[in-house]
Amino acid sequence: MNQGVLLKIFVPEERVHGEALLYEWILERAKALGIPGGTAFRAIAGYGRHGSLHQEGFIDLMPNLPIQVQFVATEEQAQQLLNLMRAEQISAFYVRSPVELGFTAEPRTTRG
Repeated sequence: MNQGVLLKIFVPEERVHGEALLYEWILERAKALGIPGGTAFRAIAGYGRHGSLHQEGFIDLMPNLPIQVQFVATEEQAQQLLNLMRAEQISAFYVRSPVELGFTAEPRTTRG
């Protein structure tokens, strides 16, 4: 049984940083920091601190829905990622909470 943190970062779908979509940039930087895995989830609807409802409609070509980028990491790794985002002046809402992590059984080896 190990301890870690669940880090969720919320960004608009169409937001870019440099030449990449922001959620892709976050995933790449997390990987470079050694965070063992990350996932980006696209919402079907949502609203943020400004109260504007975003949802996909029949005629929307690019609805700018919320993206949740999620990691299970050590406290140190999560803090490194948040510090990097601050250094890059990226403003994003996040949630960090302690979690217990482990496997229910030993992972199977894959045959090549």
